[in-house]
Amino acid sequence: MPLLEPKPGALRPRTISGPAPDRVPDRRSTGTPEPLRSELAELLGAGKVLSGVSDLVRYASDASPYRFLPQVVVIAEDIDDVSAVLSYAHGKQREVVFRAAGTSLNGQAQGEDILVDVRRHWAGIEVLEEGLRARIQPGTTVVRANAALARHGRVLGPDPASAIACTLGGVVANNASGMTAGTTRNSYRTLSSLTFVLPSGTVVDTADPLADEELAHAEPSLCRGLMEIKKEIEADPELVARIRAKYEIKNTTGYRLDAYLDGTTPVEILRGLMVGSEGTLGFIAEVVFDTLPLDRELTSALLFFPSLPAAAAAVPLFNEAGALAVELMDGNTLRASVSVAGVPADWAELPKDTTALLVEFRAPDEAGRAEYERRAAGVLAGLDLVAPVASVTNAFTRDAKTISGYWKARKAFVTAVGGARASGTTLITEDFAVPPSRLAEACEALLELQAEHGFDAAVAGHAAHGNLHFLLAFDAARPADVERYAAFMDAFCRLTVERFDGSLKAEHSTGRNMAPFLELEWGPRATEMMWRTKRVVDPDLVLAPRILLDRDPKAHLRGLKTIPQVEAVADPCIECGFCEPTCPSEDLTTTPRQRIVLRREMMRQQPGSPVLDGLLDAYGYDAVDTCAGDSTCKLACPVGIDTGALMKDFRHRRHSPREERAAELAALRFGAVEVAARLAVAAADTITDAVGDGILRAVTGAARKAVRPDLVPEWLPQIPGAAARKLPATRRVGAAAVYYPACVNRIFGGPDGGSGPSLPEAVVAVSERAGRPVWIPGDVRGTCCATIWHSKGYDAGNRVMANRIVEAAWGWTAGGRLPLVVDASSCTLGIAHEVVPYLTDDNRSLHSELRIVDSIVWAAEELLPHLEVRRTVGSAVLHPTCSMRHLDDEAQLRAVAEACADEVVVPYDAGCCAFAGDRGMLHPELTESATAREAAEVTAREFDAHLSANRMCEVGMDRATGRSYYSALLELERATRP
Repeated sequence: MPLLEPKPGALRPRTISGPAPDRVPDRRSTGTPEPLRSELAELLGAGKVLSGVSDLVRYASDASPYRFLPQVVVIAEDIDDVSAVLSYAHGKQREVVFRAAGTSLNGQAQGEDILVDVRRHWAGIEVLEEGLRARIQPGTTVVRANAALARHGRVLGPDPASAIACTLGGVVANNASGMTAGTTRNSYRTLSSLTFVLPSGTVVDTADPLADEELAHAEPSLCRGLMEIKKEIEADPELVARIRAKYEIKNTTGYRLDAYLDGTTPVEILRGLMVGSEGTLGFIAEVVFDTLPLDRELTSALLFFPSLPAAAAAVPLFNEAGALAVELMDGNTLRASVSVAGVPADWAELPKDTTALLVEFRAPDEAGRAEYERRAAGVLAGLDLVAPVASVTNAFTRDAKTISGYWKARKAFVTAVGGARASGTTLITEDFAVPPSRLAEACEALLELQAEHGFDAAVAGHAAHGNLHFLLAFDAARPADVERYAAFMDAFCRLTVERFDGSLKAEHSTGRNMAPFLELEWGPRATEMMWRTKRVVDPDLVLAPRILLDRDPKAHLRGLKTIPQVEAVADPCIECGFCEPTCPSEDLTTTPRQRIVLRREMMRQQPGSPVLDGLLDAYGYDAVDTCAGDSTCKLACPVGIDTGALMKDFRHRRHSPREERAAELAALRFGAVEVAARLAVAAADTITDAVGDGILRAVTGAARKAVRPDLVPEWLPQIPGAAARKLPATRRVGAAAVYYPACVNRIFGGPDGGSGPSLPEAVVAVSERAGRPVWIPGDVRGTCCATIWHSKGYDAGNRVMANRIVEAAWGWTAGGRLPLVVDASSCTLGIAHEVVPYLTDDNRSLHSELRIVDSIVWAAEELLPHLEVRRTVGSAVLHPTCSMRHLDDEAQLRAVAEACADEVVVPYDAGCCAFAGDRGMLHPELTESATAREAAEVTAREFDAHLSANRMCEVGMDRATGRSYYSALLELERATRP
């Protein structure tokens, strides 16, 4: 047994609210039952089958208010895997649901039998015809695809608010549209072709000229059935007119029956039916989009009105003026948005009825923008706007930062409002459309209905298209609350259909939420055509039963999830999944959302339950140990939930008093620790030169077993040699800044084989060259930014070092008169921000006077204007660190690189390397997984320089790519050397 095992029971919840009515039952504690587990493992390979109770629970939730526990989760790698699972399901009479990002709002990504993950191995984009088209894998996020297209001045038509996380397979399967897509730029209208797998396993590529011939041979009854339905629809003029009328406004309720009118062959019909089919007719394996011009000349305004109907009445005026987007946000939405970084704090004081319109015009050139501004001014002149708080301007702007802030607030609608809901309540997101000309009337009716049923919902939406969203919160554990919600839904659906002839789902797709009301909207004749379509394509009902079609009038009340209270930092989470694409452990263990989902299930259980024990057994490694602690999840989360901070707290809870004391002593005696560490690195370098890495790997491997794998690093061959014993000589007199070489750069040297200066030597040299000399204090040894202790949850050691570095920095900088330049981005972040909660009151006051500057920012803003670049390299690839994202100084890294290289590339998939100080040595598999996609981009071509801004991140990228990464400041020194 290891000497320092985690403290037993440390992760067990301190208070448990269970047993909850929707808790996972004890009989599911063993995970996937036999023979399902062993049969799928034999069919696909054990590595593709997730079967533990922890695996099943973390896949049971998505962004919707529903929760269904699968029997098993399959990680499909290719079409062969998908076909094999479908064949197995047919033979065993089982059901299959496909899941990608899990951002759907109506339960489309949940299943009760076999759940297939089609995100992990399904990402990639191929830009075609210089951007006019794009071939995209279904697990690719909208943001990732648009990043590749932007270089060609193109963009996808669909632009959902969840673009940071939602994937193109889900966008097509739900016909998600977004802010500007309307009815003309959505997937149905802009999809060129797609490849899909039918429930039978047949693969169809709609772009293949022989597709219809091959389908007729493989699936004759399916082809015959589709053509019969088409014939019946076309023979009914009333039904044809009804179908055409329904799609004049946004509509994703049920199957796209106009596919039978627009398509002339079975393949063409299936191409249309797959859009918005929610995975019930087949698996979308690849899509090819026709792209749209990316108009870059913008003018936008956030306009405030006294009421929701008043704002709605202005929408047609902006539509007529040519606005591409007219987005509505009511008072509840605006006030909740203050939790979003950058939103004015005084929005919290807005009157209850205040409503805003975000209006944007986009043009291809300056002349077009000027014309739009003229039209906008004419509309503004006739409006009665209000300015109830100081930040309101009610003016159009071209400022990109301001416009970005407006959109950030708007896109955070679901998450910000959801995060502000009462603790313990379930969030429902409704989505409907009415003819745009009746939007104001619909707003008034909605407000009356909410008041009648005791709801005070937040309202926002794509007002230009008559499409509104509103959020309801209620306690799913209370039957009376569920009954209130049910009564509201019945009344709301009748209102939308009978009074406005609207769409019950405009862009979020039918899902479990609206399936029972399908016939209310479409009528019996059209609804029967949808049921027949399902039976023709999927006669055995293998795919996603009850997700789009369900005759149970109470189906929308089944599976509603309770939201038990968890730790305060995570409690606002609505499980939207926006955090997942940025998480380094996403493809290895768990994501931030899943870490919270698992925690909530623990709270649903009663003490001593086998399910709780099983979840706790897995949580240590799956959630705590393999969290990089980089907190990029906080940046992606619209309400700033920092799951990384929660995991660090859990690490602290697992420490024994002996372990905490040892860490505190290390901080108290860090001067000796630093010297010993540098000597150990030097000795290790000597050993590897003499006999290779084998001995060091064996020794560290044995130590990891004896002490604890999460405490003792594994030796990696990419570990650099020791730094020089002495730092460069500098003078305090005349210094423009105090230079603080981070301890990592005082212990470890530069790239192997590097013949140039060390990083401290380079910083000193380029600063002197620019006439901005720096001074290195003589007593920096023995100090640290405290990140070593902070990342591992050693609170006592963290307090010691945090206060020491602030007191020292105060003296070095003469009370903050000089800036403190730090040469490792994670250390800059640590000193600037992360130490603050651990400071004494006096030292917090001192800290507020310090000016802490990252060395990259120092170089970009203070040195570059005074340096002469004498030589450049041809190309450089950058690895912006996660700390740089927190500090918002990626632009400065690019500026330094662009001074040194003719071509600078930031990989599309650049993200956290997860090396996280020494986490990459404690869990090398974490860095390997986190860097896989970025490494593939980097190694796909040659670069002359591989640049970053943190030594251990550079080591992590060395390991991932086999290329030598080093500080951009070393390259700047070389480029400007006389």
